Amino acid sequence: MKEPILIVMAAGMGSRYGGLKQIDPVGSEGELIIDFSIYDAMLAGFRKVIFIIKKEIEKDFREIIDNRAGKYIDVEYAFQELDDLPKEYKIPEGRIKPWGTCHAVLSCRHMIDGPFAVINADDFYGAGAFHSMYEFLEKAKDDDKYRYCMIGYQLENTLTENGHVARGICKTDKNGFLTNIEEKTKIMWKNDKIAYTEDEKEWIEIPKGTPVSMNFWGFTPSIMKEMEKRFPIFLDKALKENPLKAEYFLPLAVDELLQENKASVKVLKSTDKWYGVTYKEDRQSVVDAIQSMKDKGLYPDKLWK
Repeated sequence: MKEPILIVMAAGMGSRYGGLKQIDPVGSEGELIIDFSIYDAMLAGFRKVIFIIKKEIEKDFREIIDNRAGKYIDVEYAFQELDDLPKEYKIPEGRIKPWGTCHAVLSCRHMIDGPFAVINADDFYGAGAFHSMYEFLEKAKDDDKYRYCMIGYQLENTLTENGHVARGICKTDKNGFLTNIEEKTKIMWKNDKIAYTEDEKEWIEIPKGTPVSMNFWGFTPSIMKEMEKRFPIFLDKALKENPLKAEYFLPLAVDELLQENKASVKVLKSTDKWYGVTYKEDRQSVVDAIQSMKDKGLYPDKLWK
């Protein structure tokens, strides 16, 4: 079996934060959230990480990664480029938005020949999630179906007090396999309850404990061929209906394969609390949580010595 590889989607970081040098550190030694993910991944067994970035942030990104985490783990880079399209397609005039997370992962298609995990660069997932993921991928092998997995977080552990969030709401069968995933773009606390809205008028409650996806997936290489095959189908529709903003998301590709009975997705449950800076007001809570974990000895005072 090939050793599992970690893919980190970071192509949006430059645009969201106005350049990587402006990213606020969350650790006492200047660490970013991604530093803790790489550290946790290494302890779980991962020996190689591929960062998906944009060409224009390569210099800044390498300064941050190569001189720190890059001394301890094998690092490669893939570039998500807007013109990386099947040869019969062209970029719509005026399009500047990336093509989504499926397109991002496809930028690694020539670098992957074994099982791999996918995460967001700016989400804190917790050490337990990386251990569960690595254990699954070590044994992952397609048979009559593609055998994938995802880390499922309890919805209440993934919310912010500072506004609404988008989450992939998951339904599972009695054996813990994903049966359906549905993206809800406006979920938030309403007093002590959790609810979502699609029209800003009606709020529909979601029970606490509902598993959600935070884009932490585990795949065999078969997903690459499926996404490559399905991307033109997405483009045909997107270029007619929403050429400037339509995106092809990982949960959509996974859900298609589930509905076609081509894949199974084991939901690996995590009770860890997710941390991320969705709003600028979230930053201090992330800083405090990281420091608390350092104080408890869960992380060394300085990750990269």
